[in-house]
Amino acid sequence: METYNPYMSLPGITTEEMTFLHQATNELTDVQKQSFFMAYSGKRKSPQDIMIFTLLGFIGIAGLQRFITGQIVMGILYFFTAGFCFIGTIVDLINHASIATEYNKKMAFESFQIAKMGMY
Repeated sequence: METYNPYMSLPGITTEEMTFLHQATNELTDVQKQSFFMAYSGKRKSPQDIMIFTLLGFIGIAGLQRFITGQIVMGILYFFTAGFCFIGTIVDLINHASIATEYNKKMAFESFQIAKMGMY
């Protein structure tokens, strides 16, 4: 019998991310898992979103991908240097999936803490 997997509904989820989420929520109760999913799905950024925000760096809004991932100082540097003369923007375009994964792992940890405390 196949069980419902709410993580499948997240846009752009990878097998690596799904495995990480299952391991992270393994010790949670069903109610806590539901709280975790609600908190995490609201905070999560898909790799496609990061790629779109990075592409906006080529038309004058460099660093937007850094602002939305909470890297404010890097976002300001990208903005005022045109993405380090587009070199940083190109690197971020290539690494957009790893930027999203790094951010999502931080959000998973934060959501786990919220679920454990029963605040959501």
